[in-house]
Amino acid sequence: MNIFQQIMRASTACAIVLACSTSFADVEQTQSNEAEDLPTVDAPTNAEIIASMDKGILFLLQKQNANGSWGSATRTKSLNIYAPVPGAHHAFRTATTALCISALLESAPENADAMQAVAKAEAWLIEHLPDLRRATGDAIYNVWGHAYSIQALVRLHALKPEDAERRTKIEELIQQQFEKLTRYESVDGGWGYYDFRYEAQRPTSSSISFVNGAVLVAFAEAKAIGVAPPERIVNRAIAATERQKKSDFSYLYGEYLKDRPMREINRPGGSLGRTQCCNCALREWGDTSITDDVIKSWLVRLYVRNGWLDIGRKRPVPHESWFQVAGYFYYFGHYYAALSLKQLPEDQQAPFRPMLARLMLDRQEKNGSWWDYPLYDYHEPYGTAYALMTLQRCLPLKP
Repeated sequence: MNIFQQIMRASTACAIVLACSTSFADVEQTQSNEAEDLPTVDAPTNAEIIASMDKGILFLLQKQNANGSWGSATRTKSLNIYAPVPGAHHAFRTATTALCISALLESAPENADAMQAVAKAEAWLIEHLPDLRRATGDAIYNVWGHAYSIQALVRLHALKPEDAERRTKIEELIQQQFEKLTRYESVDGGWGYYDFRYEAQRPTSSSISFVNGAVLVAFAEAKAIGVAPPERIVNRAIAATERQKKSDFSYLYGEYLKDRPMREINRPGGSLGRTQCCNCALREWGDTSITDDVIKSWLVRLYVRNGWLDIGRKRPVPHESWFQVAGYFYYFGHYYAALSLKQLPEDQQAPFRPMLARLMLDRQEKNGSWWDYPLYDYHEPYGTAYALMTLQRCLPLKP
């Protein structure tokens, strides 16, 4: 080992010791200071937000497939992520369609064309969702489809309350997603989207923090309408996510990185797109360490340190950017930041809305869409859905 390697190893060891020795009191004080130190924001008007949303809604209406779904395995390029056919694309299309349903129901409930699109998408989802399963032993992308379908079904459940048969069918489909997520749960608790270990019938995949967060948020929404998920599966997912939480409320990418907590992807800059999701999920399920100041602090960080996420946006190779950030974290992270925003008391939300709104408005494409990672023909619909639901939560409360 040469002298340079010795110095680097010693420096790394010191950094880890210092990071691990940080007290929770110091972290709490930092969170509190950041929550109070609000940046200056060029706040968009409500009219600007609504105009931006209208463009996004129109894009989704124009982009919907004839069969009612969104997204396809077209627009291929020479560099694509691993996606074994046809199962991976069933998962991508289901998750994308579910997100678009949720976005239109939230942002355009009085738009007749949007509700017609939702009706077509609902029919597609009800027909195809029961067939969703993992593509191969190693590709478990279907967990995304199950999670986001639960959220879409929860929103559909609120429509046509007089139709008891329809509601019962929706509740049965939600329960079916619970069963699928139980079947594809990792042996460690929680969920991953790859199993490169043994490809066993019961996935041996590592628990991935932000997958757990997304599923737990969906579970909490289902519970809120009286369709409770299995308690054991919930508790195991919470425990798996807690194991990946660091004292500064950044989260490991996955539990397989537990021995490398200071790797770039596990630092605050690398966690910026998933901390929001994990904090939101754990707070929904009773984690009292996720205080208002923690949420406020990470909302501020998301705005002032947004470059760490933004510089990875639209890069075709996952994790090639600084802090090993992948492009597909961008709108995902902002959507869950908006959900976290709504966890704050209503009278404390106002300063943070302009931050999220400005970021979304400045990144809208000329065709009305938003996208962050080139994923066949799914990226524009899912990115637009995330952005619409983010902007919806940036609008002031109705009187």
